[in-house]
Amino acid sequence: MLSRVAGAAPNARRWVCLASLLLAPSPAWAIRPFVTDDARVVGARGAQLETWLRLDRNALQHWVLPAFGPHERVELTLGGVYGTTLAGGRAFSATGPLFQAKLLLRRMPERLGFPGVAMVLGGVPPLHVGGFGATGWDGFGYLALTESLRPHDHFLVHANVGFYATTAAVEHPLALTWGVGTQLHLWRDLYGVAELFSGDPYAGASGGSMQGGVRYLLSHAVQLDTTVGAGLWGQPAQAPWGSVGLRIAGDGLW
Repeated sequence: MLSRVAGAAPNARRWVCLASLLLAPSPAWAIRPFVTDDARVVGARGAQLETWLRLDRNALQHWVLPAFGPHERVELTLGGVYGTTLAGGRAFSATGPLFQAKLLLRRMPERLGFPGVAMVLGGVPPLHVGGFGATGWDGFGYLALTESLRPHDHFLVHANVGFYATTAAVEHPLALTWGVGTQLHLWRDLYGVAELFSGDPYAGASGGSMQGGVRYLLSHAVQLDTTVGAGLWGQPAQAPWGSVGLRIAGDGLW
């Protein structure tokens, strides 16, 4: 009897610790389906899952991107996308793995000051099924800056600038990417999000687009997003789309 109680107590403590991590206060991050990234990482022994559905007239996509923090300034991401192409007939499609490393160069200050800065490098191999993916290696890199203009992250501004490159036989194998995004506290745990960007490093898309929507903190470690967007320029401009995203995160998971 004592051995069963002794074995149950540590298990109970583990569940309590996990619940406290999921419910612990944490800032609202710039997460996918937001294309413009933020200058933050999950932290040492932290982990997160970013996943979202994206629908336009060409395809229905489901992205899955888990990440973890081997160091307080390093975040590693590995994931991919699968779904169904819609234009030209329905067919299962998938590509990956997408891998990404983010290095935090400067933490965002608690008060207004020089913004937080992070550097990101990543890529996708030419492994795919169906219409997703490319015929060559895709690589990307960018600098991300984040500034908080109001206390408690109630008004965040993000800026990215970088590049997208591919070994595929295309007209423009190297392209500049950039993005400017904002997140504004609306009411309680509801935030408005909007961004203007040119090129999507994850998808290899070119041209400029805009996207807007809302973000809701279901708990302080679980965030829900819904957005709509459309291409503004480029040949061809991106088709209008809608998306729904989820982020789950925790600190010190091991």
